[in-house]
Amino acid sequence: MIVETSALIAMVFDEARGEECRNALVLDDQRSMSAASYFEASIVTDARRDPVVMRKLDAWRQRAGIHLVPFTATQAELARQAYRDFGRGSGNPAKLNMGDCYAYALASDLDEPLLFIGNDFIHTDIRSVLDDPRP
Repeated sequence: MIVETSALIAMVFDEARGEECRNALVLDDQRSMSAASYFEASIVTDARRDPVVMRKLDAWRQRAGIHLVPFTATQAELARQAYRDFGRGSGNPAKLNMGDCYAYALASDLDEPLLFIGNDFIHTDIRSVLDDPRP
């Protein structure tokens, strides 16, 4: 499975749907995340300006066994296509942003389902780990 920023943040900070994401995570021994998506998640946590919170993200990811995958040229092309097809301004209700496109590209490249929370990826061709990922 590919872990997207929304799911990681929900799990780390016990937000709504966090427990459901954690339960789904343990059912798959192949857990990956785009390094670019992880950077996006770190921006969210670092914005809190709390060193404890900043370290919590890193420690939690390591304990959960989420492998960071480098962003490749192939993924850059897939992300570009995703933004054209599903990005803001495309007319598609997904309205993916740049960070969403990193996760989309990795899931597409590896043909893996995506662990996410939200109304965005449900309007794409990416498979969801959760039966109903809507918030």
